[in-house]
Amino acid sequence: MAVKRKIKLKKLLEDVTYELLQGDEETEVTDVAYDSRKVGDGFLFVAISGTVVDGHRFIPGVIEQGAAVLVVEKSPELIREEYGFDLPDDVTVILVKNGRRALSLISQTYFDHPMKKMTSIGITGTKGKSTTTYLIKNILEQTGKKCGIIGTIGVVIGEEVTPIEHTTPESYDLQEYIADICEAGCEYFVMEVSSQGVKMDRVYGMVFDYGIFTNITPDHIGDKEHADFNEYLSCKAELFDHCHVGIFNADDPHTAGIIKRAHCLVKTYGVMGARPDHSDITDEQYIAGCETYTRKKDLLAVDVEHVNSSDELSMRFGVRGLVRGEAVLGLPGSFNVYNALSAMALGALIGVSDEKMISAIRHVEVRGRVEVVPTGRDFSVLIDFAHNGVSTESVLKTLRGYDPARLTAIFGCGGNRSKLRRYEMGEAVGKLADFAIITSDNPRKEKFDDIVSDIRVGIDKTDIDYVVIEDRMEAVKYAVDNAEPGDMIVLLGKGHEEYQEIDGVKHHYSEREAVKAALIGARK
Repeated sequence: MAVKRKIKLKKLLEDVTYELLQGDEETEVTDVAYDSRKVGDGFLFVAISGTVVDGHRFIPGVIEQGAAVLVVEKSPELIREEYGFDLPDDVTVILVKNGRRALSLISQTYFDHPMKKMTSIGITGTKGKSTTTYLIKNILEQTGKKCGIIGTIGVVIGEEVTPIEHTTPESYDLQEYIADICEAGCEYFVMEVSSQGVKMDRVYGMVFDYGIFTNITPDHIGDKEHADFNEYLSCKAELFDHCHVGIFNADDPHTAGIIKRAHCLVKTYGVMGARPDHSDITDEQYIAGCETYTRKKDLLAVDVEHVNSSDELSMRFGVRGLVRGEAVLGLPGSFNVYNALSAMALGALIGVSDEKMISAIRHVEVRGRVEVVPTGRDFSVLIDFAHNGVSTESVLKTLRGYDPARLTAIFGCGGNRSKLRRYEMGEAVGKLADFAIITSDNPRKEKFDDIVSDIRVGIDKTDIDYVVIEDRMEAVKYAVDNAEPGDMIVLLGKGHEEYQEIDGVKHHYSEREAVKAALIGARK
């Protein structure tokens, strides 16, 4: 655990623009909090005007709990007008324009800037972030280096995984996790930089040694997320204003625009034969490396092949440029070739040998990302976190590349989330799978039947056969019981998660355990 320490307020505020309204900058602070429930004696409390809850309303409570310093966004007069109380004279009060940004800067100082003590890698994009973090971790560990991860799967140090609520945690929690990684002896840390994390200033003031852009497609757009695609894209692009070296997927159509606004050294990667849909050059010109293709690739994959063997789906390809050799990637799908290229480009830039990188990507496992579950049978079972139309389409197209006898998709959709996501996921499954089982995902506080009705809007546009089985364990059992030689069964939506949220309560559930139970009880 990161070391907590007493620190003078003046030191904590060294990177913050502020006004001292009352009190003393020499006040000693014992810890920092943005959650009023976590305040104790001597704490500095940052009151944030959130979209749902205003932290200023909790000031009387945090003072009773022993807060020594208040960082506020509103003047004492406005607080009195809105909430009817005065700030006590014996508490130091600091006024800032943006509480979230102040919290990030204060947290970095409180934990003694742990990021600066390691080589830092930030990854952004719609898909591929989690897989890329693990690929990088594997590559670094091949060289004997220790690397920590912060992302969707959790905080990963060695083999220990600590689940977290957000892909990019709130800034205080994020800095504490980074400090934990540093104190564990890691020389590197790699994290997923989500668009929400950028929008909510959770990474404000952080400068990465390396930034990676995987790809971008419309996602996370809605009332509680991003207003539109342009905002989503802008948040993704912001990472490259705050890193020293940017590594970009040159085959994504939005890359050129992001590079134009980037303030970093640019390196690119791509796949021979893959190019933006809007490109007007011919295949012959592209393959010949025609100079009219202005986005030169520093790392290139060539001769990409799908490999299907017992209990393993992998990719074989050659690499040219920053890395040279013939590689086998222990993960299925063309999109994972892109993830591998981004990790290998990073490895090359920090001095990892070609041989060690090629070995590292051959033996990589990523929990819940097209994860192959060994069955010992003549059919395959895979688990993936895909939970929207775009990612579902990508996974199913990937599996189609292995020519299964029949592709069965088990899926549901989250409750209290976008209906459009349900329509699109249902339609994607209907178009690309041979058979579907609609089941429960995380219904949260929504009725299962209502979620299914929305999924039907999309899936009924297709002619796929499907059944509805609410209990997810039973849905997996049904699929395994009815599997035939050469079939592939893919469980979509849960991935690495070890729970189902039903009526607001999280119940233990594991896709791996469900598959294992189904295999034990399956008809021989």
